[in-house]
Amino acid sequence: MKTVRAALYCRCSTSQHQSPDMQLRELREYCSRRGWHVAGEWIDLGVSGSRESRPQLNRLLSACRQRKADAVVVYRYDRFARSLRHLVNALDEFRSLGVEFVSLHEGVDTSTPNGRLIFGIFASIAEFEKELIRERVKSGLEAAKSRGKKLGRPKRSIDISLVQKLRQKPGATWESVAREMSIPLSSLYRAVAGSSTDNAA
Repeated sequence: MKTVRAALYCRCSTSQHQSPDMQLRELREYCSRRGWHVAGEWIDLGVSGSRESRPQLNRLLSACRQRKADAVVVYRYDRFARSLRHLVNALDEFRSLGVEFVSLHEGVDTSTPNGRLIFGIFASIAEFEKELIRERVKSGLEAAKSRGKKLGRPKRSIDISLVQKLRQKPGATWESVAREMSIPLSSLYRAVAGSSTDNAA
């Protein structure tokens, strides 16, 4: 029977004088009870939990993608993920890689039917939250439109006379004019086309 290679992850805030020792001790004891081999320990010290990208967490995910671990073990959800959506996305990737996820504090283990059920519930809640946010944004945009507010980026005014002057320089191209005026080439084309239409009218 293949020995499970466990990747241990913990995060501590040095501003709150936390130490990873307690988390690591419990994580190691858990792996010992299950007969799992600790393949590595990834520890983010003094890194805010609000950040989705963290140095050691990124290295842990890279190790999983390289098939160097069969399970990820954490002390608690909030030590690992910054939000429910972050957690669900990570667990979904672990599932595609064949990597199990264990959170000691919540007693969740995706290698068990109960753990997979809880993951499914989390995924449903995260999708529900996503839909709520989408509806709020949609309602906000519609309300803004009804008040006559213009949405999107404000249109940048382009000096057509300056464009014409720059185009008269020897060797000038539309690309060089756009670079000199620090505007996208597509915006320059639209401004010139619009000016031509106005003059024709």
